[in-house]
Amino acid sequence: MTFFSRETFSSVSEAAIYNRVARRLIPFLLVLYIISFLDRVNVGFAKLQMSTDIGLSDAVFGAGAGIFFIGYAICEIPSNLLLQRFGARFWIARILVIWGAISVSMMFVRSPVAFLILRFLLGVAEAGFYPGILLYLTYWFPSKLRSQVCSLFFLGVPLAGVIGGPVSGWIMKTMSGTAGLAGWQWLFLIEGVPAVIGGVVTYFYLNNGPRDAKWLTSDERNVVVTALSKEDAHHRAMGRGHRLGDALRNPHVWLLAVANFTLLGGIYGVSFWLPQIVKDLGVKDVFLNGLTTTVPFAIASVAMIAVGRRSDRTGERSWHIIYSGIAGAIGLAGAAALMAYPLLALAFLSLALAGALSSIAVLWVFPGSILTGAAAAGGIALMATIGNLGGYVAPYILGVARETTHRVDAGLYVLAVAMAFGALLVYFLPRDTAPERGNPIRQAPPPVC
Repeated sequence: MTFFSRETFSSVSEAAIYNRVARRLIPFLLVLYIISFLDRVNVGFAKLQMSTDIGLSDAVFGAGAGIFFIGYAICEIPSNLLLQRFGARFWIARILVIWGAISVSMMFVRSPVAFLILRFLLGVAEAGFYPGILLYLTYWFPSKLRSQVCSLFFLGVPLAGVIGGPVSGWIMKTMSGTAGLAGWQWLFLIEGVPAVIGGVVTYFYLNNGPRDAKWLTSDERNVVVTALSKEDAHHRAMGRGHRLGDALRNPHVWLLAVANFTLLGGIYGVSFWLPQIVKDLGVKDVFLNGLTTTVPFAIASVAMIAVGRRSDRTGERSWHIIYSGIAGAIGLAGAAALMAYPLLALAFLSLALAGALSSIAVLWVFPGSILTGAAAAGGIALMATIGNLGGYVAPYILGVARETTHRVDAGLYVLAVAMAFGALLVYFLPRDTAPERGNPIRQAPPPVC
């Protein structure tokens, strides 16, 4: 499997090395991210049954879906700093095992209060996985490859939707009543165990960095390490931060964090509520509901890869983010306006996810281009922390909207405005934040077609 084209590199041997690294890491990390995102997909399906069983209102579900990100946000920065200290292999494995155990324990929820508590603890346990993997990728791949790499990693989001929808629907429909457990209880059990298994495998499979990679030859390790060392030296020569305080004082990091907040809000808002939205559109059967929800995620998968490849090929970043984010905002607004027309509403929801996921994959190229060392660890975690708060706010907004109006239209309009605002913020990043191929971040807009 070839991940990167020959034209991206100075030699055939360099291309072969990075494709070998990608083959070793990307599929495995992608599977872990799919497992990670399944707990965000399955809770939306579990709601279809557990709301009646434990007395869960729409507003409480929205708060519970979102409170995950409060726990997540509190622990992200410390987690990334500890990853640097203890090593990626141990730290990522620890995260997976603990969050898997808590995810399984969701099957024992019997009240809205217990639901809220366990969702919060799940966020605490899972904190650090997402920014930790993004930091880990900077240990292996130079900036010129990171848009494609991030797109491939973020492919876990739509793939989790494609896989999780039908599987969740099938589990809830066919397992309900087995061994005296409800379908939603089986859902949490079956989809939580893979995280524990993944944690054990991670400990034995991952290396802390290229210097520890025995599956590369000595010369191959030197190529990877030298390229990243040169990039790090370039950042330092340009005065770019390498301490945690540098990240906290950097206004560009905060701008990226706000953009991440608005874009992730749209993604999580749609992801958590998609099963309910599809049900409101007339698909009542849980298995057919699961199949229907795969459509937006499948379309988003194709869009992410296409946008990521084009961004790396042209060396341009900001306009790819802006165009994709605006497309996502149009998708949210269009879906809200066309709820009376199920097929059109589903098409616009597909556009919303495709635009938001494509823009956020390219957005994550920037922190590794403006920060190094502890600053990169802290900056990536800060950006993820603030961004993931959007995962709290957006589902809650949709929950309140549906509880007060019995529709999510108003909430989708709010998310659309926020997403457009976040995408446009990227325009104000300075020209020297992306060194790929010497191109400025903000060039003339790329052709739309």
